[in-house]
Amino acid sequence: MQTLTPHVYWAQRHSEIYLRVELSDAQNLDLSIQDNVLYFKAQGHGAKGDNEYEFSLEFLEPVKPEVTHKSTQRQVNITVKKQECSWWDRLTMQERKPVFLAPDFDRWLDESDAEMELRAKEEKINKVSIESRIPKDPFLNLKKGYLFMYNLVQFLGFSWIFVNMTVRLFILQEDSFYDTFHTIADMMYFCQILAVAEVINPALGLVKTGVIPALIQVVGRNVILFVIFGSLEEMQNKAVVFFVFYLWSIIEIFRYPYYMLACIDTQWKMLTWLRYTIWMPLYPLGVLAEAVAVIQSLPIFDETRLYSIPLPKALGQSLSFSYILQIYLVLMFLGLFVNFRHLYKQRRRRFRSKKRKAN
Repeated sequence: MQTLTPHVYWAQRHSEIYLRVELSDAQNLDLSIQDNVLYFKAQGHGAKGDNEYEFSLEFLEPVKPEVTHKSTQRQVNITVKKQECSWWDRLTMQERKPVFLAPDFDRWLDESDAEMELRAKEEKINKVSIESRIPKDPFLNLKKGYLFMYNLVQFLGFSWIFVNMTVRLFILQEDSFYDTFHTIADMMYFCQILAVAEVINPALGLVKTGVIPALIQVVGRNVILFVIFGSLEEMQNKAVVFFVFYLWSIIEIFRYPYYMLACIDTQWKMLTWLRYTIWMPLYPLGVLAEAVAVIQSLPIFDETRLYSIPLPKALGQSLSFSYILQIYLVLMFLGLFVNFRHLYKQRRRRFRSKKRKAN
């Protein structure tokens, strides 16, 4: 029986050499490493039909004597570990490449790509190691289920508000501005009362966001909704109600589905971009609309003396609630600065982490 050389394809990583021998149904395989030389001998179906095939390779640098292989119906896969982690310029000691040897382009990586692959493996191992040391939360699935349902309900509520207001705007045009409160208020009451959970959730450690930014937003909106709009009938027919409700709903129809999908470890690139970008123009506009509502309510509170604070006779009869609202106006813009800064930092962290993952 004639002795022939099979086709051999090779690739490398920093710590290993991969060889693929084109030999089908290999039998009587004899594979060993002696004095840094790999010896291969087997019987099988190769380029010259059924024959005995053999070859030897003297490696460029020292390798470990252990060699592993796996035979399939089509080929023999061989893995050889390098003595030291390094990148070789070539496979063999001899500068001229053997005729039967060629690069395995299915597994081929250049040095920089191999370093990235190695770094990714190390990060994965470190992540698994860290996760294994952290005790698992037995209530994790319950918490995720609660957060998913909360965000889903809020998303559906604000979607109803947004769609309802948009349809009415197209049908009634400007006339829809003046009866927004009577049409939308019940659903907005429900959503904003439910939003109190956004202060409770971080306080209990269910989410990692700060308590103060959430408190500023929830209290601010509820003051506008319940105190300014809810208690003054004169305010309920004003156009500013439309703009406040519409701006709130646009922000939330992107924010809540983002958090909802995060609960099930799912991410949509476009939704992520919208969630971290669309608030930049809309949030200040929303605060501006809220400020207009507060300013329009001041003379009404002065006239009706609603929520006025009684004073001793020496100081007068009462202190109008409008003075408190004027102080609240200042705090509102301070809150805008605090929340805008917090949200902008979140956006920067988010897109920095995405850039690092991409690199």
